[in-house]
Amino acid sequence: MRDAVGSFVGWPSDLIFPDAETPTRPTHKVGKGISRRIESVASQKEVPGRKLKSAAKDIPTTSGTKSQIMMRLEKMVDESDIMHGAIRSIDFDEGVFGAAHFEIIAKEDMQQLFEHDELGIAVIHTYIWYMYVTLMQGTELCNRFNFIAASRINATLITKNPTSVKNDLVDRFMAAGDNTTPNLYFLPFNSGNGGHWVLVAMDLSRLIVYYLDSLSGDWSKYPSMKKTVDAAIIKFRSKKNYRNRKDITWVRVQCPQQNNSVDCRFFVLRFMRDIIALNRIDIPKMYFEEYKSYSRAHLDEMKDELCQFIVDQRII
Repeated sequence: MRDAVGSFVGWPSDLIFPDAETPTRPTHKVGKGISRRIESVASQKEVPGRKLKSAAKDIPTTSGTKSQIMMRLEKMVDESDIMHGAIRSIDFDEGVFGAAHFEIIAKEDMQQLFEHDELGIAVIHTYIWYMYVTLMQGTELCNRFNFIAASRINATLITKNPTSVKNDLVDRFMAAGDNTTPNLYFLPFNSGNGGHWVLVAMDLSRLIVYYLDSLSGDWSKYPSMKKTVDAAIIKFRSKKNYRNRKDITWVRVQCPQQNNSVDCRFFVLRFMRDIIALNRIDIPKMYFEEYKSYSRAHLDEMKDELCQFIVDQRII
């Protein structure tokens, strides 16, 4: 549950309370060397202007030892003040989530990445930032794919104040333009039920919502989420004076399935990565031929991408 809500730093799981509020930004400047003061809550097709390093067929089916870039970053962390309780405050490009956004990175967040542990929301959001900068920024893909911050829309917040969450979702839709042409809004959704994550991808122009869950089941497990998403889409279209030509259609995608209790977060990120890399607004019900399943190596590839990004951005 430690990553159920909010933008956060890692924290021991026995000190996490699932109904904690999303933290606000500290009034003092948080920078390198500042001790932690914020408590946590818990293919490949070439795209315009960007190209991923390897095709799916080139990815090995088994994972090996840690890569050189991961070992390099791990060494940087070990030698930094982060190991002694310092944090890093990082500001995202406003284009990532349609508004100003920041994250706090601490030792625990880096350990999640190095140890293939359950990813916290800070790491999830940082990988989303990586996808925006590496695959989308400066290309037409910025008009086709949009991200919604998981710290703003999740099961815990919906339970507390569904109207506020609905309005936040509408505001995100409004920030991206008129949405009269097909495009997707990615919502990495935390269920609040044991910390499971699913991906909700919304096409507002065609009134289609794709549901991708790396465990069995569909959106009926989370009725409040579906109700909130539907209400937000209807309110957005009303504010834009668009006619609701038909009912909203939800599609359960037969996506790759995880085989353990920690990989749902990795799978949600990989789903978004592959959809963007393939430049596909329409997600096949049987998912993409290129990615019928994910091996551990597919997930390790993502970790290496994020490690390289963290080094390049000089976050540590």
